[in-house]
Amino acid sequence: MNNATPQQVVVMTGATGGFGECTLKDIAAAPGTRVIIGARGNDRIVPPGVEVLGLDLASLASVRDFANTVITMLGDECIDILILNAGIHGSNAKQRSAEGFGLTFAVNHLAHYLLARLLLPKMADHGRLVITSSNMHDPPIKRIAPKILDLHEWAHPTENGSGTGIRSYAASKLCNLMTALSFARQNEVKARQIDVIAFNPGLTDGASGRDASILQKVFVKLLTRTLFPLIGLFRPEFVMNTPEHSGRMLADVSLGKIRPPPNRIYISLVKGQPTYPDPSELAQRQDAQDQLWRESATMVGIG
Repeated sequence: MNNATPQQVVVMTGATGGFGECTLKDIAAAPGTRVIIGARGNDRIVPPGVEVLGLDLASLASVRDFANTVITMLGDECIDILILNAGIHGSNAKQRSAEGFGLTFAVNHLAHYLLARLLLPKMADHGRLVITSSNMHDPPIKRIAPKILDLHEWAHPTENGSGTGIRSYAASKLCNLMTALSFARQNEVKARQIDVIAFNPGLTDGASGRDASILQKVFVKLLTRTLFPLIGLFRPEFVMNTPEHSGRMLADVSLGKIRPPPNRIYISLVKGQPTYPDPSELAQRQDAQDQLWRESATMVGIG
């Protein structure tokens, strides 16, 4: 790695598969950038200079270990950009995290909520927190759309409940967006002028990534090849993007090349271009945001 003092430090999850792999290449190529990623396994192929630390998002203990290691490694350096991009595309009621939570809720929401809480004090003033959400937080098929904040079911899913399958994914993406909105309202974040952004990459080919199960990959490919192209005729935010394009856009958002207007934090790709729509009504409810924040804190054991 270059011995010169890095101009900025980037910490990222979801960097070794799907469009996140493309994001990593773009960010790692930025001059004067130190990049640390969390990933499972030790066989990850990454650009030269990228530092890989073990991280299993299905284990809150692993999240804590990762955060502690990052803080120790950085010493006096701060995190300029924190990108929380990893995720899975749904799980069944029997798939659980190490702590017994529904796997999708645990990986997509709880792990990233905890990681952001733990690393926030290490972030630089005027830094940037980017959380990948999805237009699936408000899906076009209302049967799978989250209607209420059903946290007990999402955390402890039952067969055919809203915490399983594609419905669990929609719920977790709602949680990601609400978490970003909650962070943006925190006094510490405002005082230190940390930008918080929720990024929707739009429908992206190959978005299930290398960590997805065979069943998840087949299911996602089936949706992206059949149902969603039809929906895209009426809902342009579901028009397919390539992983390279979505990855480049996430990199541009993370590096500050694309910024939302004042008082907006949600960036949504529509036909590949950034737009700044209102989140769903449920996502915007501050009482629901506060409930999610409090109950998530209890689940991960943080004050």
